[in-house]
Amino acid sequence: MGLRKMSQFLEFLEFVIVIGTLLSMVEGHVHHYEFVLKETNFTRLCTTKSLLVVNRSLPGPEIRVHKGDTVFVNVYNQGNYGVTLHWHGVKQPRNPWSDGPEYITQCPIQPGKNFTYEVIFSKEEGTLWWHAHSDWTRNSVHGAIVILPAPGTAFPFPQPDGDEVIVFGSWYDSDINTVVEADLQTGADTPYSDSYLINGQAGDLCNCSKGSSHRTLVDQGKTYLLRIVNAVMNADLFFAVAEHNVTVVGMDGNYLKPFTTPYITISPGQTMDVLLLANQSIGRYYMATRQYYSVRADVILYDKSNATAILEYRGNYTSQADPVFPSTLPSYMDFRATDKFLYQLKSLASPEHPVDVPLNISTRMFIVVSMNQILCPNETCMGINGNKLASSLNNISLVNPPIDVLLAYYRNMSGFYTKDFPDHPTSYYNYTADEFPFNVTVPLQGTKVKMLNYNETVEITFQGTDVLNTSATHPMHMHGYSFYVIGSGYGNFDPENEPKGYNLIDPPEMNTVTIPKNGWATIRFVASNPGVWYWHCHFDRHLSWGMSTIFIVKNGDSPETSLREPPANMPRCEVPFTDRIQTFKDSKWRRKQIGNI
Repeated sequence: MGLRKMSQFLEFLEFVIVIGTLLSMVEGHVHHYEFVLKETNFTRLCTTKSLLVVNRSLPGPEIRVHKGDTVFVNVYNQGNYGVTLHWHGVKQPRNPWSDGPEYITQCPIQPGKNFTYEVIFSKEEGTLWWHAHSDWTRNSVHGAIVILPAPGTAFPFPQPDGDEVIVFGSWYDSDINTVVEADLQTGADTPYSDSYLINGQAGDLCNCSKGSSHRTLVDQGKTYLLRIVNAVMNADLFFAVAEHNVTVVGMDGNYLKPFTTPYITISPGQTMDVLLLANQSIGRYYMATRQYYSVRADVILYDKSNATAILEYRGNYTSQADPVFPSTLPSYMDFRATDKFLYQLKSLASPEHPVDVPLNISTRMFIVVSMNQILCPNETCMGINGNKLASSLNNISLVNPPIDVLLAYYRNMSGFYTKDFPDHPTSYYNYTADEFPFNVTVPLQGTKVKMLNYNETVEITFQGTDVLNTSATHPMHMHGYSFYVIGSGYGNFDPENEPKGYNLIDPPEMNTVTIPKNGWATIRFVASNPGVWYWHCHFDRHLSWGMSTIFIVKNGDSPETSLREPPANMPRCEVPFTDRIQTFKDSKWRRKQIGNI
């Protein structure tokens, strides 16, 4: 080979190497995890019980990646019942096949079977989490996802000296899935937890828990990034660190304008990144969480535990008998503290992390979020007024079909869902009044979906109600997307005046928005991720009663804007699902179709 040709070859080889390096930077790295689901004994609050967990740990293993990476998680189900996993807040572009909610995008992984999820990270950066999305199994099957900045980039704040994952969980002395299944059959209210947990422990102030608290070790003068996950089943939480402020810098895998606060408020499903400067005298300080309770003041049966962990300074000192408890932790019903905190949430809106709020809206929806009842003959059930407890969106209580909606949509199978979820409620009324029309108390049950064209710009206003005197907050979560929360407030939404106050400059970008008690919240997003995506309240009791719906985003005009093909090993729909509020009326044709899947 001549010198000229050799030079050209070396230049070409160098070009190939550079292009390969750039592509690998764009595509990110690939990681592999093995998750083994198995019953394991745990003792908390003087009670020993068996829990289904991943890799024998509570909470489960942490997934740690960089922005743009891909993770393959091989899940082996060695438990006693079917399970699915969801990667909460991960957009999964074009890949709802690995999103996880049972009977929405897949059927459960049956005992003795396995399934490999492909988790595709795109724009997310910060802290997210994963959890079971079947029955109430996420109570014990959950863990954190840490998404570091892409290689060659940095945090939009000074590099912290360390980070620590803080996962809030719920502990039930009972076998919660068994109890909930019975409650859904009788229509009774579901149980409240016996304690909250911080990284799997209730802490010193709870029964039989002295000395078991999780400990976070710090050095005086250093700054730590606390990655906080609210994985509890049914409660908004307050959190504070004794004699320390925290600086909130991120939420739901997106950055925020930093603000310093003596406490935070966080709803189920939400994640939050906060910086803590260890600037106090060396010693031990309680980190504590308790419920923010937004239901009626006369309903006093709720979890009043104060779960604690310990922030412990390294060094030589004599510890006090007990750590200091945070005096800044708000009381259970302090809604003003919640409002003050939430008002400060604003997107970072920097050149590196810009805001792109849709301005020209093609689809506007007004969704009423409500509790309801399903009538029982002669008031023979154990819920409100002798009926079954239920919940709804626009007075539609979702019923799961016997196969997953994604498969039915992809194969163009009729009879499993209808495309008529309403953009507006069938009737308008005073949503927050003490009295209300009887017809709004009884929902229509069905599997109704909302169809969206690719790249539609969508605005949704969620309106809370006091139907049946059951008003409360509602953390509404959307799969496959994040969205901008452009406004919220109390009372009935005023379509003439409320939009004048919308924040279109730096609204927070979230995947779970908390609808205020007897209030409303408005969000916007672009429907640029084709597939079948779940919308639901992240209070599992409300989800179990039907407070959810499904959005189907149609394909775009190219393969790059279209739904991917399903993997070859999707779990089979071996056991047709029966809705626990009311038996799902299955047709002979539908059963025949299931038998062919």
